[in-house]
Parts: sequence; C-alpha cells; structure tokens
Amino acid sequence: MNLTGMDADCGSYLLKYIKSAVEKQKLSLYEIDRALYNLFSIKMRLGLFNGNPVKQPFGNIGLDQICSKEHQNLALEAACNGIVLLKNAKKLILLSKTETTSLTVIGPNANSEQTLLGNYASPPCKTITPLKGLQSYVKDTRFHQGCSAVNCSSAFTDQAMNVATGADRVVLVIGLDQTQEREKFDRVDLVLPPKQQNLISTIARAAKNPIILVLLSGGPVHISFAKNDPQTGSILWAGYPSEAGGRALAEIIFGDHNLEGRRIYRFYQGPKVFEFAYGLSYSNYTYELLPVKRNKVYLHNQVSSHVVENSNPPGYIHVSKIGTEICDKIKYQVTVRVENNGEMAGKHSLLLFVRLANMSNMRSVKQLVAFQSVNLNARERVKIELELKPCEHLNSANEDGTMVIEEGSYFLSIGDKEIEIQAVK
Repeated sequence: MNLTGMDADCGSYLLKYIKSAVEKQKLSLYEIDRALYNLFSIKMRLGLFNGNPVKQPFGNIGLDQICSKEHQNLALEAACNGIVLLKNAKKLILLSKTETTSLTVIGPNANSEQTLLGNYASPPCKTITPLKGLQSYVKDTRFHQGCSAVNCSSAFTDQAMNVATGADRVVLVIGLDQTQEREKFDRVDLVLPPKQQNLISTIARAAKNPIILVLLSGGPVHISFAKNDPQTGSILWAGYPSEAGGRALAEIIFGDHNLEGRRIYRFYQGPKVFEFAYGLSYSNYTYELLPVKRNKVYLHNQVSSHVVENSNPPGYIHVSKIGTEICDKIKYQVTVRVENNGEMAGKHSLLLFVRLANMSNMRSVKQLVAFQSVNLNARERVKIELELKPCEHLNSANEDGTMVIEEGSYFLSIGDKEIEIQAVK
C-alpha cells in the first residue's frame, strides 16, 4: 500500500516499516483502512470467503480445460504477435523450407523450457523450445549450448564454432533469464552476460552465411554491436514468449507467420538503438493520412477566457475547467488509408502519435494517443478511423502537476505521414 495508488505490497517492505510509519505519524490509519477495504472488497467479489474453494463455480477447473486446444492455440497466437523483428538484412528470413537443408542452433536459451516462461508462470501444458520448434522444420538440425548457463561464465566457443561451420543457417538463441532479472533483483547495466557477446561475434564469423540472432529477455539489452555487424543478418526479440514460444519463432523464421510486433517503451532518455514502436514485417505497409475535418481547436470558444493562462506565448488552458461535455463535443475522427504492399497477408498495428511543434518542458517528444490492429491480405487497402480526443490527447502536466493544453501547432503522425492541427486561444 502506498499513497500513489498501489495497495498491495508483494514484498516485505511494509511489514518492516508500516508500524514505525504510523507511530511517527507519517502514515495515517485511514490510509491503511482504505487499502484494506480495496483489497478485501475485491476478494469478496471474487468469492474467496465463500467457503471451500473447490465447491465454488470455478473450483474444479482441470488440465483438460486449461490445456484445451483452444488455449494452446491462443498461447501460440500471443507468442507470434509479440515477437519483434529488429533487423533483417537482405531479407535473410523468411527461410526457404526446401532450400534450408541443414541448421545449427546454438545458445544457452535455445533449449531451455524455464527461460521461455519467465516468472509468475503456472505449470505449462506443453513447452516447445526454440530448438524443438526449428527441428520440426529442418530434419538435419544440430545443437550446441555454447555456454554452460545464461551467465556464460563458462563458454564453449570453440566447440560451438565447430558445430556452426558448414550448416546452411545458424540460429543463435541468447539473452537473459531469471538468474539475471527477477523480482527484487535488479541489473546494474544493459550489456549481455559475460562472454555472450564474444560467443555471438565468434559464431557470426565462423558461419558460412549471416546468422539469425534471437534474444530472450524481459528488460532491454544493448546489442548495437550485432545491429552493426553484417554477419548478423537478422535479429528477433522474443521477450519470454511462454510455452509456445519455440513454435512461434520457428513459424516466423520460416514464413508461416507474418510479423506485427513492435518495440515496447522503457523510460530511457538516451540515444536509442531501436526506438519505441519500431518493428519490421515481411510486408511493406504504406499510409495515406487524410485531411481532418477540424484542424483547429479553439480554446477560448469552449470556455470562458479566465481559464486561458499565461497569454503571452505559449498560453495554456486547464483541462479540468473545460468540462466533460465540451471535451466530448470536440472529439473527431482521424482517417488513414493503409495498404499491404507485400506478398503475404499480415496483421498490422496503426499507431497514431501526437507531437507539439515547439517542444516544451511539459511534453514528451511524441505521445501514442490511439492505435488499432487490422488484418490485411496481400495488396489489400483499407480505410481506418481513429478517434482524437483533444482534452485527453493534447494535454500535458504543467509544473504544478495540473493537466493543461498548450496553445500552438501539433502534428498527428502515422508512420511517415503527418498532418498539422492547431490549439488556438
């Protein structure tokens, strides 16, 4: 429980300090009671105090229901949709199922079931590692762990290099696991564990063709060296994709699934190797952002002039003083045409961003304000509408933490297309 809205503490911090905080009058009993009310009322709504759990409506769910074909297909779909293609030089993947006759899979995460699951995972129904998934496509698949464990304190680089030599393609599956990142265990840098980078570079030089690098990790890892290495042809980030992750990776590498995954956001302000929302696909999608019906939002017309403050540029208006009725009235649709110019059907996420033309200290560089996924056949073109809510999407927090809309020019962007709108006082 804390004053920022999180009422549950899964660690031991509150057990150690909450009594002292109350005694020193740094925390009130009211706040404790409020947190307990929230937690216990939810448990009551879930029926957790209604007697023997086995006798409750969902008390006898067995493996036949949990591990149904429908649920296993959902696990595969989730894994496929979440994997991000970061690099694909000369269209290395998708691999040909007929021309790829031999494959070498290397890496401490290549055949690890536990790494796929991450933490807070229930027992899996059927786990398919990357090695097993790839073996289902290429009969002649060889494997070497490369390192004794993910920390790579002991690397068997020479042996792995010998296995890699001569194969049509090499897939290297590395990254992190729960020994490197977990609850109450923070990393102190962004680099890969010791000797992993050396393993990657050595295998890349030994392989007769550029390698495919697969990263399993929850947090970010610094891979500029691989991005800039021509011998690393493709890079896939898979997170911890769960029990069907190995099958998903194999389907992607051999072209049975078209990628749609995008880079997730982390609170990092430095130079970016792959920016937020970056992600490649086997299809090339193009956009046409149509002119909006209303390209000006008049701040002074919606409310009385006293809510417009700092009238010397840039002025701003307090969102709370506009009111929900006016905020609803000034919503409007942004229309975009999107076309799949590739030879494969694919699922594609349209991401609508807003940025202020003249950056201020109150706003991020750009902000994702709306998104929608759309399934497109090869060469198909559709028109999609996304809703812009000026009171929500153009606002930012001022120095006092109050939500305001700054006057000035804003740009709405999807892909490489932009249109300008204005907030006018």
